[in-house]
Amino acid sequence: MKLARIIAGAALCFSATAQANLILNGGFEAPELNDGSGWIYESSGDVPGWEGSNIEIWESGFNGVTSAEGTQHGELNAHPNTGTEFSIYQVFDTTAGFEYNVSFAYRARSSENETFQFDIYAVDESDEDFQETIISETIEDHTTSAWSYFTATFEALSEQTYIRFTSITPEVGTVGNFLDDVKVTPTAVSEPATLALLGLGLAGLGAARRRQK
Repeated sequence: MKLARIIAGAALCFSATAQANLILNGGFEAPELNDGSGWIYESSGDVPGWEGSNIEIWESGFNGVTSAEGTQHGELNAHPNTGTEFSIYQVFDTTAGFEYNVSFAYRARSSENETFQFDIYAVDESDEDFQETIISETIEDHTTSAWSYFTATFEALSEQTYIRFTSITPEVGTVGNFLDDVKVTPTAVSEPATLALLGLGLAGLGAARRRQK
């Protein structure tokens, strides 16, 4: 029974690792809104995990829009208008050759013509000229009445991977393209972890058989 509990505990640990989100602040829950305004805009440097343009953060329920997950969500086309496209991104660690799931929620704010570009690409911190596209999608099936969800699986090509969202319509206007619940997770327990768990189980079975003799 003790061995069974150890194996079960190890399995739960590996499962939790496989489900861990590699994206920091993917739900735009920080910084937390607490001034009663319902929304704020911040430079990306003040929004944990994200880099690039300003990011607008809305409290769930503000202007009738409930967050897809948690109590806050982001707007890609953030105040103020700088005359350039809005683009936010994040880098996360990956293992080349391993598969990952990516998903996020998106919604139109005022027009179902709202559109943005979604990209995942591999980079190499030792070679600044290396950049290889893994996923590049134009997301244009927005609705104003509900959240839509994008999901995909990709294979990492390097030890670091970028995820990026870039406004298309409106390109420079400050109204459009809500985002929430951005996630990247390993598709399964890594092979070394699987082998370790299998080895633990086989060792336990061997010990149990020896005691029975």
